[in-house]
Amino acid sequence: MKTSLAALIPLVAVARAGTVLWNGFFNSSFTSATFDQWSWSNQIEPWQWYIHGSAATSKYLDVSADNKNPADTSEAKGVKTTIDGTAFWNGQTMERTEIIPQTKANLGSGHLFYHFSLKTSTTNPPNPNYEHQIAFFESHFTELKFGTLSGASGADNNLRWMIGGVTKWSTQLTPNTWYNFAYDIDFSSGMIGLWQSTGSAALTQVVAPQKGSPSTNSADFHIGVLRLPNGGTSAAAEDYFWSGIYVESGSITTSVAGPNAGAAPPGSSTSAPTTTSAPTTVTPPSSPSTTTTVATTTTVAGPTQTHYGQCGGQGYSGPTVCASPFTCTVVSGIYYSQVSSCIINIYAFRPNNLSHLQCL
Repeated sequence: MKTSLAALIPLVAVARAGTVLWNGFFNSSFTSATFDQWSWSNQIEPWQWYIHGSAATSKYLDVSADNKNPADTSEAKGVKTTIDGTAFWNGQTMERTEIIPQTKANLGSGHLFYHFSLKTSTTNPPNPNYEHQIAFFESHFTELKFGTLSGASGADNNLRWMIGGVTKWSTQLTPNTWYNFAYDIDFSSGMIGLWQSTGSAALTQVVAPQKGSPSTNSADFHIGVLRLPNGGTSAAAEDYFWSGIYVESGSITTSVAGPNAGAAPPGSSTSAPTTTSAPTTVTPPSSPSTTTTVATTTTVAGPTQTHYGQCGGQGYSGPTVCASPFTCTVVSGIYYSQVSSCIINIYAFRPNNLSHLQCL
């Protein structure tokens, strides 16, 4: 029997800006144990929780008012995700801790904005000698990355935003700084842009929409970190703090206070926001407006997939060519990062439906 988390999570249907299709807000009752209420036989909103190591959930997830952007007043708490030497999922060699939206909403059509804020700390900081894939989709059509990219050498402290494996925006990662993002994704036209700010500042468009290959099944937006093993061996913990995670359509909410500003109960925020309580809304421009930063050393005929990224399979429409020196390889369905729910339903189980190709 399925249960509901409605008493714990206020699901906002219509925001003061666009329409909020889904949110992953944490209220004062939400704890790390709440994640454990989700299972393949009890798929309750708003979060799927299965990509993690073998230890208890509390080792990888911590939900607290201290973990959110103080300027975010739409929720009471934020979540800290941790990877370490135990964070290996299903025998993979990558350290992973990721939460994924659980929703019946369509998060893969029309013009949408995927919002979130991210921070690191001087305690358990990310290791710049490894490639970290952050806030990504299964096909990796857009994502953040930190650290030394696979195939490169030397520590790299850049936090970069990418389309199809090509850097379009980057900055030096500063600990204890909140980086606020909105992926601007038009699934109809195939255009992808980026809105960004730091601290309590309102989002601004930093990369005008560019052509990409956006696709999602509404259940493959990975909030968390996948760390490749390209940096050697280190079991040291790394912490990442997340806040203000939601998806909206229509006009973008640029205020970091969020689409439901002021909804968080008293005392849930560590400090008052410096912006006004009412969200600022901006209608996306119909044509590119600003110069964008593009950092790339290779020109290719089309988008290529990154190491460990999906490159084929049933219903897949993203890049099918792997970046050198990787090749597109068939992998077992139950081991790839977005497990089909038909595994649970024996009557719907068909091994051929789980075919999945990955750059290895």
